[in-house]
Amino acid sequence: MKALAMGRLNTEKKWVFPLVMGSLVCIFLFATSFNMGLVSSVHTINSILSKFPSRVRTNQTSHYFAEVKIDDVPPPPPLPSIPKFAYLISGSRGDIEKLWRTLHALYHPWNYYVVHLDLESPPEERLELESRVEKHPIFAKIGNVYVNKKSNMVTYRGPTMVANTLHACAIVLKKYNDWDWFINLSASDYPLVTQDDLLYTFTDLKRELNFIEHTSRLGWKTGQRAMPLFVDPGLYQTTKSDIFRVAPNRNLPTAFRLFTGSAWMILSRAFVEYLVWGWDNLPRTLLMYYSNFLSSPEGYFHTVICNAPEFVPTVVNHDMHYISWDTPPKQHPHTLTINDTAKMIASGAPFARKFNKDTPILDKIDRELLRRRNGSFTPGGWCKGKPRCSKVGNTSKLKPGRGAERLRSLIGKVVLSPEFSKRQCI
Repeated sequence: MKALAMGRLNTEKKWVFPLVMGSLVCIFLFATSFNMGLVSSVHTINSILSKFPSRVRTNQTSHYFAEVKIDDVPPPPPLPSIPKFAYLISGSRGDIEKLWRTLHALYHPWNYYVVHLDLESPPEERLELESRVEKHPIFAKIGNVYVNKKSNMVTYRGPTMVANTLHACAIVLKKYNDWDWFINLSASDYPLVTQDDLLYTFTDLKRELNFIEHTSRLGWKTGQRAMPLFVDPGLYQTTKSDIFRVAPNRNLPTAFRLFTGSAWMILSRAFVEYLVWGWDNLPRTLLMYYSNFLSSPEGYFHTVICNAPEFVPTVVNHDMHYISWDTPPKQHPHTLTINDTAKMIASGAPFARKFNKDTPILDKIDRELLRRRNGSFTPGGWCKGKPRCSKVGNTSKLKPGRGAERLRSLIGKVVLSPEFSKRQCI
């Protein structure tokens, strides 16, 4: 019996060991198969997710974690080192030669230009302007001068001036996508620095800055402009006539604060987009309010920007113009002459107004400040060929001069000054 028991025990030992080893191998194979399937599944999921933008995966992660993987968000494209300006140069009856001269003094192939003669101008003048631009060899080649063929009726002191400016804003937003600042000028304006000076100086500035001279101290304008109701016939007539007053007066608004200032501005692209698109409706609301306001170009843009908190920190309280006013100021500024030369230069401003047609002061500015001769373009680093500036070279090459020094001094006073933030929307 004892021998039989010992035999059975030996037999059990013989098959138990293979059984245990076989079980271990099966478990190992099962685990390996499961892991390979899991890895394959994860790989498949990642392959699917990779077909979606990284923004989706980042958003999914942010639902579960406080931290967002910034590395997954592509960085914004770098800004070009040199900014671009989009100009509006507008005129009326008899202004074609003044506008043409101002355009040549301001021209640079790097920038964009919208030129406009209003409906008071005879059709012959408007067609002449269009023909000149189309036939000009530089304008035709570069393609950066646009004639607004849908001329607007523009009434002095009326909201149609605001509408005309907004029209030009919409044009440059639609046609061009790489400009940084919008500048509105009239045919009676003229530059005091070259475009190379202006581009060079603005290269170091933050692109969100808006140069709008403004104040909330309306003074006499409260009773003579804000409370009376005015109608601009240019809104519904094809011939120009002056605005007229209707009764009764209105109360001052309580939903927003009124501001007034200069009608000449340098506006950032971000603010221009806000004006045209108006995603929170403030620009449209104020546009309706200012449709019955006297001299609305001197209040609309200022009131919009100072009632939009996101843009208040961008406001520079200066219009970048030299303008000679009476004290207290009257409706019109002085017409500038040779006697104003020293003050204009000392101001450091890049623009001045207003000038008569072919006045000797313009010849002096051309000769001494712009180095512009014989009705040609203001020379810059881009100029090539003979006669000078008859061909376009490197459009991003700048040759700043003394005008840049004067302008940098002015910028230092109004932007880099400790008083900068204290003068915003006051």
